[in-house]
Amino acid sequence: MKITAQQIKSMKGKGRIAMLTAYDYSTAKVMDEAGIEIVLVGDSLGMVVLGYDTTQKVTMNDMVRHTGAVSRGIKKSHVVADLPYGSYGNKEDAARNAKLLIEAGADSVKTEKMPEVTKAIIDAGIPVMGHIGLTPQTITNFRVQGKDEEAANSILEQAKELERAGCYSLILECIPRDLAKKITETVKIPTIGIGAGIDCDGQVLVTPDMLGLFTDFKPKFVKHYAHLSENIKQAVDEYKQEVKERKFPDDAHSFH
Repeated sequence: MKITAQQIKSMKGKGRIAMLTAYDYSTAKVMDEAGIEIVLVGDSLGMVVLGYDTTQKVTMNDMVRHTGAVSRGIKKSHVVADLPYGSYGNKEDAARNAKLLIEAGADSVKTEKMPEVTKAIIDAGIPVMGHIGLTPQTITNFRVQGKDEEAANSILEQAKELERAGCYSLILECIPRDLAKKITETVKIPTIGIGAGIDCDGQVLVTPDMLGLFTDFKPKFVKHYAHLSENIKQAVDEYKQEVKERKFPDDAHSFH
């Protein structure tokens, strides 16, 4: 059985939630088999898969295609898909585009801020995960958010507004640990941190970052659990050498 948004909501205070991104069938299947509770089809695919310099270039067609691929690899994990930049500027567009992602296989969608639009999606019967702090679709200042009292209070109020709107959980990105702790203790829905310290109800990372596959830059909050770019290069070099030396394919890899 698939993990539902309501089940995730009920995990508040009952142990840490593990969440990772996926953009394709094969990766999603591994996530599901590993028992990851939430798999995010993030608009981060724009940078780590499609090679854009910003997430703003990701389209609804991109998100629908990748959401479908991921959902076909999932049996149990909860699949949440990002509504991309420009797809939820008003209530009507938001509800329509959220429905497209659900039809593609998502179990819920994610929005950045915008509580009124978020509520319209929820009123349409679609669960929503909120996202506050550093919100890549609209922010121009890519550094830790909420460091001064005014900014911290604003982010805390956004968390409360999204909870009131009906979000089942919140992403807290790139905010000080103390602020994340305060938000986590204030709201009754799970918080999932990325660069927000240990006190959140769960954690999320971009999988190509975590696996050491994406090497254009490395945020401070990313821990490399593998170094796949080095492993892949080594394998490719070995393959290339065997082809040039006529060692591959050998008899064992040929038909007779």
